[in-house]
Parts: sequence; C-alpha cells; structure tokens
Amino acid sequence: MSKEDLRERRHNRVRKKIAGTQDRPRLSVYKSNRYIYAQLIDDMKGCTIVSASSIEEEFSANNVNCELSKQVGMLIGKRAVEQGIKSVVFDRSGYKYHGNIKSLADGARESGLEF
Repeated sequence: MSKEDLRERRHNRVRKKIAGTQDRPRLSVYKSNRYIYAQLIDDMKGCTIVSASSIEEEFSANNVNCELSKQVGMLIGKRAVEQGIKSVVFDRSGYKYHGNIKSLADGARESGLEF
C-alpha cells in the first residue's frame, strides 16, 4: 500500500465519527506538495459553505510551508466569521497534526474559529 492509500484509510476511519452540520460545519484540509486547501462542509446538505486555498491569487509560493498554511487558515477563518460561523469540527484528513496542518489550524483559531 502506498502512503496515500494509508492516509485515505485513516481519513475514512475518522470520518465515520465526525460530521459537519449547518451550525457546526466540518473544516476539511487537503495538502499536496504544491498547495494546501481548506473548506467548510455541511455534511447534512452535502455542500461546501466556504473554501480557501494557496492557489488563490494573493498567495504566490510554489511549495507549501508553515507560513503559507497559516495564511490560508487565517483566510478561511475570516471568510467563515463573515458567514456567521464561529464553531467548527476539525478534520485533519488522515494527516498528522503537526507542521502545515497545525499551522493552518492555528491560523483559523487566530481568525476567530473555535475547535
């Protein structure tokens, strides 16, 4: 099994236990070698409420690093607060909670999200 297959297994195991609602959506994170993506998902309706990623024009880095991840976290936090969302469920998608994932979570917390 590849690393990605193992990550997907961990992700599926965690997803059995957590779900996002309208009041408390799921903050899902995906990381590739070049970009990092975050979105708030309402699993009851099956739709994305807010999203942010390092692909957007305001970011110009070629590789993901902790500073870039923190900026993406702050951006999604800011957009969520504008939508009236204060509390979320954090879904690390099978990644270890350190480095870029931790930086994104810290940035989201600084912007006013609670989890």
